[in-house]
Amino acid sequence: MSKKILDIAIIGAGPIGLACGIEAAKKNLEHLIFEKGCLVNSLYRYPMNMTFFSTSDKLEIGGVPFISHNPKPTRSEALEYYRRVSSHWNLPVRLYEQINEISTKENLFKIVTSKGTYLSKKVIVATGFYDFPYMLDVPGEDLPKVLHYYKEAHPFFGMNVVVVGSANSAVDVALELYRKKAKRVTMIVREPEIGQNVKYWSKPDIVNRIKEGSIDAHFNSQIEEITEDHVRFKTPKGVKIIENEFVLAMTGYQPNFELLESLGVEFQEDEYRTPVFDPNTMQSNTEGVYLAGVVCGGLKTNKWFIENSRDHAPLIIEHLAQK
Repeated sequence: MSKKILDIAIIGAGPIGLACGIEAAKKNLEHLIFEKGCLVNSLYRYPMNMTFFSTSDKLEIGGVPFISHNPKPTRSEALEYYRRVSSHWNLPVRLYEQINEISTKENLFKIVTSKGTYLSKKVIVATGFYDFPYMLDVPGEDLPKVLHYYKEAHPFFGMNVVVVGSANSAVDVALELYRKKAKRVTMIVREPEIGQNVKYWSKPDIVNRIKEGSIDAHFNSQIEEITEDHVRFKTPKGVKIIENEFVLAMTGYQPNFELLESLGVEFQEDEYRTPVFDPNTMQSNTEGVYLAGVVCGGLKTNKWFIENSRDHAPLIIEHLAQK
């Protein structure tokens, strides 16, 4: 066990976790940032050619300028930027260190990780939502051909690919697969149309590709079974079976509710399982446990972004410093 008692243990080294570390450094608070993967792990797992909806200035943290060569910054530019931020502030990030257990011990939090045990006065949860995909819950989902994350189109050249979903990620994937010469791209969508919040420059594109028949789309439809060589799905016109080599389930992701529950965090009585917290301090119902970033929205993962949750960091650290 580490002999030094931390003022703050920050869980998650995404942009908001890093922002919390920066604010803690400003106040000379002893802290560590724990991340089970690489730096800004969620951004790293985004598609390689992804473009952000936000402009670069709205992604800035710690007073470090983010200069992009494009109207909207790309994934690679964001990765470079947050590496630079981490180095500039010399943030104490513990990468590839999984949190295994958190408990309380003599008014402190005992944090057991894959590499050690630590004691901390306070905990900030900034874990985002990208590590737990919504499952299809259908036979065959465990086949290697079914993927819940997408990097690039090249592996799917000449293949019959099913894309599940109708939000930004599904639309981006379907369009890129079509342009990079997948043999056939089929979208299977539960909803009656393409998502309302799809990026304004992508929505006309996908609608026109569907209209002209370049991309097949089945709305009000749902997969029933996946096998090695086909997909069976239910549509308003009956059950269909198509040949298929890959299924990309772009069905969205959810926060780590198990971690929140282990910390005693309660949830509002709504459909989104929104965690209980004070919006003025970001402290949850559990004394000493703070929430920051996307995790604050529960299942409503489109409520908080980098640009509107980076202010959580100063709220939290100011409250901690006062106490």
